Amino acid sequence: MASANPYNQGLDRNPANFAPLTPLTFLERSASVYPHRVSVIHGTRRFTWADSYARCRRLASALSRRGIGVGDTVSVMLANTPEMYEAHFGVPMCGAVLNTLNTRLDAAAIAFMLNHGDVKVLITDREFAGVIAQAHDGL
Repeated sequence: MASANPYNQGLDRNPANFAPLTPLTFLERSASVYPHRVSVIHGTRRFTWADSYARCRRLASALSRRGIGVGDTVSVMLANTPEMYEAHFGVPMCGAVLNTLNTRLDAAAIAFMLNHGDVKVLITDREFAGVIAQAHDGL
């Protein structure tokens, strides 16, 4: 019986006892609590939580300076790299929605997704330049 449990009484959520841990607050808190601990290892590249937080903030700032904000869509065509990881934090930091494109899709499918998502910015790796160029031509 839930109401008989003394730990469930008088504990309605309020700012003093409840703060949701979102991906953005997770990153900020990790950078604050563990600034010098490694957050990302990719080959010989290493980033600390402070590094990752700063890089994500720079991406968010760059997008904001381009006029990207709440309700805008940013698509990325990236492999599983630190830049993809950073996009998962940096894009929402400026209020935009992240649309990750599957690197195995053909140009027609990518063009459809870019058009359908009303994409304002596309970030891609040079590795995918060919298919992205074809998709762009198909818009």
